[in-house]
Amino acid sequence: MPTSAPYLYRAASDRPYFSSDGETYLAQTPLRDIRKNHELRVLSEEDFAFWQTYGYVVVKQAIPSEEARRLLDFTWDFQGLDPARPDTWYEDRPFRTDLDRELHVYGFVEAYHHQLIWDSRQTRRVYDAFVDVWDCEELWVTLDRLNLNPPNVKNRDRALIAPTDKGFDIELHWDVDTSLGVLPQRVQGVIALNDTRPEAGGFQCSPELFRRFEEWKVAQPADRDPIRPDADRAEFPVVRPELEAGDLLIWNGLLAHGVARNTSGDGVRAVQYLSMMPALESHRELRRSRVDSWRDLSTPDWNTTLVGDVTKHESLRYGTAELSGLGERLLGLASWNGREADAATGEPACAASA
Repeated sequence: MPTSAPYLYRAASDRPYFSSDGETYLAQTPLRDIRKNHELRVLSEEDFAFWQTYGYVVVKQAIPSEEARRLLDFTWDFQGLDPARPDTWYEDRPFRTDLDRELHVYGFVEAYHHQLIWDSRQTRRVYDAFVDVWDCEELWVTLDRLNLNPPNVKNRDRALIAPTDKGFDIELHWDVDTSLGVLPQRVQGVIALNDTRPEAGGFQCSPELFRRFEEWKVAQPADRDPIRPDADRAEFPVVRPELEAGDLLIWNGLLAHGVARNTSGDGVRAVQYLSMMPALESHRELRRSRVDSWRDLSTPDWNTTLVGDVTKHESLRYGTAELSGLGERLLGLASWNGREADAATGEPACAASA
């Protein structure tokens, strides 16, 4: 959520993380260099070393595969698409803005608070994996959406989106401005809702560029694009990690990554976007916004590309999701310091100081 606050908020954690928006964080030690204070819960020592070296890690069966497939069924149903009838995948629909059209091409599904989505968020194995990479137990989960990307043809053809020479590129980009003197820390993730097929596209990244970023940067011109890498793919290959339904992929925002187009004949790529960040319990406006969004099923406002469904908003379809004790803390309804939230405001009775 954008904020005009002139100062940073301290995360509710014994490790010093600071942020103004709950997306990017400043830290004394970059995530790729931290030495663990907490014991690893899900990742092995080899997994953690790979994460720090190459910028991503795959957690197998973070949620059961049958739960991933239930969520996939919901993703089809939410959009009124028939998985057995490809003609329904490309039916004409209204577009409110150019952004709305682009989101359709990319396959975004504007559902944020269905019970199945929250069930993934409050799964202990998912939470523990993010504890491992942040070395922080007091986390908030991102209020994000789903993706169902059929073959990129007809009204989902990426050629419908005007190409640009600089800045964001769906094929390969960084999530943070890599020209900054102090690089922000950011983590993102997806849970696969079906098994990956190479021709169906999906997540791709340049792990070797992440590993050798400082060395590569020195040789680049001063006016290089800080969001879109211009790297030799022979020297810095782009790879596509294989995922099975239920697998969680977590990546560092400093890993150049993107989504390859779906060139298959009838396959789809489906994921739930899900990440966790250090909790900013002293940021009352942000916390209130998160709780209100969950309670009322209103469109989250932390990211301007979250636009809500054009035909029937999710608030008109189902009720508020039930949360576990972990889910209440991951939302901000309850505080990580053990105090329960006020029933009227959703604010913890005692929040960490700014």
